[in-house]
Amino acid sequence: MTAEREHRPAWRGIYPAALTMFDRRGRLDETATAKHLERLVAAGADGLVVGGTSGEFIALEPEERRRVIKVAVETVAGRVAVIAGTGFFATAQTVELTRQAEALGADGAIVILPYYQRPTHDEVIRHFEVVGAASGLPLLAYNNPANSAAPALSPADLGRLHRAGVIAGVKSTFPTVNEIHELRAAADAGFRAFYGSFMAPLEGLAGGADGWISGILNVVTPEAKQLAAAIERSDLAAARAAWTKILPIKLLYTERRLGPCSDLSIYRAILDARGDHGGWSRPPTLPLTPSQRRKLEALMAD
Repeated sequence: MTAEREHRPAWRGIYPAALTMFDRRGRLDETATAKHLERLVAAGADGLVVGGTSGEFIALEPEERRRVIKVAVETVAGRVAVIAGTGFFATAQTVELTRQAEALGADGAIVILPYYQRPTHDEVIRHFEVVGAASGLPLLAYNNPANSAAPALSPADLGRLHRAGVIAGVKSTFPTVNEIHELRAAADAGFRAFYGSFMAPLEGLAGGADGWISGILNVVTPEAKQLAAAIERSDLAAARAAWTKILPIKLLYTERRLGPCSDLSIYRAILDARGDHGGWSRPPTLPLTPSQRRKLEALMAD
């Protein structure tokens, strides 16, 4: 029997995939993480995704993942939704962390496709069915085959999982937006479809996405709010103007304007350049070099 859950959470809007803060030695910095989450809420975030890809879940120990969720729930204190990243490759580990997230007071969980080991399509479906039956939290499927090496869930798959009461929605992490259109046709209005890339959020929101989840939102939350609001009122000119403010930051990564580096390192350096605290990532992810930081600051000033 599927656990009692809210299958139609009212999630919509701008949900930063929040950075997890580490100190220079790679230790989890709970105080800095809480301050960053507070900053995102103050900037207008409609909800937060914690312990996801941009939160470096893959570099965290299971207990650290639980601590990040606890910090987020306590910091936010019910002001916006907290969606906790709880996915592992192993179904049993995913069930355990999802149950812990529910006990800690998270509003939902986002579950990555079981990764690396290349599970079959039927194994992926079964993974979500088991996780969904084990907890009362509404689940977002994190449909990210490019990073997980798992088969993508089609709009039809996601619609079936939603109608079966397994998932509440999806983070659709494709650069394309046709999946959003197809999801709107495959699922009812209660299905929460979030565009999950930084390539085409304007088109994704205009195509019917309920919101946008992305790591880039760590540094462009106000501009993203302007974009979403413009789409909501069907003001295409204003939406384009808002996207024009965000685009240069996307291009820093997609066009390698600073040279080879992680998108997370760019976001951290932008926070530092603004006088906020960007923290560090855990190796092998490296911070920007001094020359990259100087180039970034010149580009930001320009």
